[in-house]
Amino acid sequence: MQIREGPARRAAPSAAGALRSPMSAMMLAMFATMASFYVAGQLWQDAQNRVYLIKELDRRTGQGQSAISVDDTLKVVACRQQGKRLASLEMELAAAKHEGFVGKYTPETNGTHSRKKPLIVIGIMSSFGRKNYRDAVRKSWLPTGSMLKKLEEEKGIVVRFIVGRSANRGDTFDSEIDDENRSTKDFLILDDHIESDEELPKKTKSFFANAAETFDAAFYAKVNDDIYINVEPTSGMNQTGGNLGMGNRTSDMLLVKCLSYLGL
Repeated sequence: MQIREGPARRAAPSAAGALRSPMSAMMLAMFATMASFYVAGQLWQDAQNRVYLIKELDRRTGQGQSAISVDDTLKVVACRQQGKRLASLEMELAAAKHEGFVGKYTPETNGTHSRKKPLIVIGIMSSFGRKNYRDAVRKSWLPTGSMLKKLEEEKGIVVRFIVGRSANRGDTFDSEIDDENRSTKDFLILDDHIESDEELPKKTKSFFANAAETFDAAFYAKVNDDIYINVEPTSGMNQTGGNLGMGNRTSDMLLVKCLSYLGL
């Protein structure tokens, strides 16, 4: 008699194998959910940034201002660097006064108490061959002749074009500046400085030193000869750094420089 064996039965799946498939599906579902939240968050933040930029652009264009260009940004950075240099110069001036430095036009040195102390001395940085720029300044915001004298006496605002000397003393460049100064009387000539594009930082320092020696003012500031400013708000500053809202001399000098660039 032959006995035939039937087909072998498959072994029942183990408990671990039965659980592996549902766990994998659950982990994939959790990972997909987290990824969805992350992508949604990034999209939301991007949308918020776009809304902010659009509102900022609308605000600027609504005020008649264009969006900030790269050139404007570089000028703002230069303005901040100028503030640091001004702060350093202010410290040097304070140290010099602490050591006994006194301007030649203070009441103690000129023998009179009738001279009014200037509020601010503004130096307009200029150079040879820029007479057209100086004339444009005189025709726009800087008064001339008796009106310039009135600005100094009544409002305490002293404004001077700042020019050094030529490397060849007494040449045509020096003669042209001297002739122009005799006519306009609105220069502060730096006899100890040689005009050069590479020496502009030294020129700035020389101006502040000469201005502090010549005028015992509360504030000292500088602008370039292609800058147009409104001197009326400047006359509203008080002797302690008030009215412009900055609170100290260094900040106010920087404010004059920055506002002059911004046209305020």
